[in-house]
Amino acid sequence: MSSSTRTLEAIQYTRGNLQILNQLALPHETIFEPVLNVQDGHAAIKTMKTRGAPAIAIVAALSLAVDAHARLEKNEFKTVEETKEFLLSSLEYLKTSRPTAVNLFDTAAKFSALVDKVQGAAKEPKDLVQPIIEAAEQMLIDDVQDNKNIGKHGAEYIVNNVRDKSNISVLTHCNTGSLATAGWGTALGIVRDLHRNDQLKHAFCTETRPYNQGSRLTAYELVYESIPSTLICDSMASALLRLNPGVQAIIVGADRVAANGDTANKIGTYQLAITAKHHGILFVVAAPSTSIDLSMESGKEIVIEERPANELVTTTGVLLDNNQSTAVRTAAQGINVWNPSFDVTPSELISAIVTEKGVAVKQPGSTEFDLKSFLS
Repeated sequence: MSSSTRTLEAIQYTRGNLQILNQLALPHETIFEPVLNVQDGHAAIKTMKTRGAPAIAIVAALSLAVDAHARLEKNEFKTVEETKEFLLSSLEYLKTSRPTAVNLFDTAAKFSALVDKVQGAAKEPKDLVQPIIEAAEQMLIDDVQDNKNIGKHGAEYIVNNVRDKSNISVLTHCNTGSLATAGWGTALGIVRDLHRNDQLKHAFCTETRPYNQGSRLTAYELVYESIPSTLICDSMASALLRLNPGVQAIIVGADRVAANGDTANKIGTYQLAITAKHHGILFVVAAPSTSIDLSMESGKEIVIEERPANELVTTTGVLLDNNQSTAVRTAAQGINVWNPSFDVTPSELISAIVTEKGVAVKQPGSTEFDLKSFLS
């Protein structure tokens, strides 16, 4: 397959202008919406119009860039100090949009440090704004290359560690492709590389309840790129592994990885790791190194976001007779709801953590990763 494989685009940016693909409307409608300021960026992330750890950080950074650019063009910044206050307070505000996404916090910390670094020599507001704009734009460029490195490293690891190299099928969860990143993807990027290298027989994707990122987004990407694929319900995974020995790896993304390898990812990831272990297949986490939070020794320290109840008891789709979008209730009125957005998979269940820097594995006999050494 040609290396010029087409991928979807979820972020459209030119300096001063940002549009994001509203992923809530997929796969039925393709709607790009403008992001004019940090409030728009926050709302896009909070409501999951933009989702996926890398994309969240990039949209947050670019929303700040377009907001600051517009204010600078209108001469709204009167002093360097006022500009600094806007940038730092905006970064703190953006962090509240998704508390589990470590990439967002990492970006905010780096941008805050950048503001502190350049403020001493700044003589006018643009001396603070320009470095922030350039850093946000560089993130967009770097993320695509990082994703392609993840795809390459992950595909090589899987091919070298499966039982039967001639019959490789994989299962993936949630959405970790172009729609979750600046392009190419993390876990789905590995699937792309396997397919491009003619090493993939079939890709299976979970529906990923309750928000259906698998059926709405991953299935959409797989069909778009003509990758042989099949959708399953979340509850079918164990049966699939038992009946289809060709499925030799489960590949997932990550929102936050602790120093020991414990991984927070979309709810349902933990149970997939358990069934992978039971069936003796690889369980691979794919994430940029910015998703690794060395300040957290283990997953016990990761705060798990809880989402609104209506996301679990309602669903949105299109009517068959007129293709009009509508929401319907699927659960009994009055039932209590627990809706955590993520779960934490213990490191002992994870075969490898693939980053743009390479593949982290555990030392023989160890149940934990040493990610501090891996990143040093």
